[in-house]
Amino acid sequence: MPFSHVMNTYARLPVAFTHGQGTWLFDEAGKRYLDALAGIAVSTLGHNHPRLVEAISWQAGRLLHTSNLYRIPLQEELAVRLAGISGMDEVFFCNSGLEANETAIKLARYYGHKKKGVELPSIIVMEHAFHGRSLATLSASANRKAQAGFEPLVPGFVRVPYRDMEAVHQIASRSRDVVAVMLEVLQGEGGVNVVSDEYLRGLRTLCDERGWLLVVDEVQCGTGRTGNWFAWQNAGVKPDIMTLAKGLASGVPIGACLTSGLAAGLFQPGNHGSTFGGNPLACAAALTTLDVIAEEGLMDNAVRIGGAIRAGFKKALEGVAGVTDIRGRGLMIGIELDRPCGELLARSLDAGLLISQCPSAINVIRLLPALIFSDSDVKALIEGLAPLISEFLSQ
Repeated sequence: MPFSHVMNTYARLPVAFTHGQGTWLFDEAGKRYLDALAGIAVSTLGHNHPRLVEAISWQAGRLLHTSNLYRIPLQEELAVRLAGISGMDEVFFCNSGLEANETAIKLARYYGHKKKGVELPSIIVMEHAFHGRSLATLSASANRKAQAGFEPLVPGFVRVPYRDMEAVHQIASRSRDVVAVMLEVLQGEGGVNVVSDEYLRGLRTLCDERGWLLVVDEVQCGTGRTGNWFAWQNAGVKPDIMTLAKGLASGVPIGACLTSGLAAGLFQPGNHGSTFGGNPLACAAALTTLDVIAEEGLMDNAVRIGGAIRAGFKKALEGVAGVTDIRGRGLMIGIELDRPCGELLARSLDAGLLISQCPSAINVIRLLPALIFSDSDVKALIEGLAPLISEFLSQ
């Protein structure tokens, strides 16, 4: 690849895309690729959705940015919409999942100091978790490769095995400094791992008993991807803090941290802020994304198409040695192999397929298609990828 002045922070694959249409992307040579990654769960409506294009174009011609020093009506409208579909009370807008999770961590610490009088508030976090790359969110995450070289990490996090309720109870029995539990309902970077509804209900009960905050990171699994607006809704519980980003505005940068219950009303003017967070352009894109998801039945589509993808791969890969699990919920799917699968990314790219490898579980293929994925897309994905997996595992 030619020399670039862009900082070398990504091991980029040798392709650049010029445009997209629906679930397809096109490179500089005109070759097309089936996008089963959606910018890592970002392009909720696929590429070039006419309603999104119209909304962004109209808003760009009217007003891009003012400041959070003033009222932003579209931000207020988006907050009402998010509160309505979640049942939560307040929304803080930022620009990314990292910033939303940083906000959640600050809220939990502030709650510990202000409401519980805890001098050194701690947050229980999970093994295999990923919450971002700032110093605080990196410390809350469990990827040692990503953490290496950035020590000292931020203290105040107590790690337990994912889905291990007994470990959480043990922490509860011996620590007075815990003020919150933070987790992803579906771990994306960690291997597309899913907690049971019973586990999430158990955490909610324990948090209520202890006066802890339940913090749910829905950055990757939220905004309709699992068949409900938010993955925690499958369990019928509500967190005190929820974070969103990625697919909320279908590619326009936005993040959100929502509060309810014990976490509502904590922050006051001067406690937190964002220069770009919730600007008119991002809010217009997010409102349109939510409209299209609801009006085009894309959550039902996520359930149906996600089920078809998992069933199709289970059938196509039946009896193939080296396939250890095919799992997920809705359009968040992992295919676990018995070996690292990074080589498959390049092979799939050559075959015109865009997939991903889980950074903290390098033996798991991750599929995160747009919510508009169709039956014909499912057929093309399985017929293209399953033979590559079989060939890879036979070597």
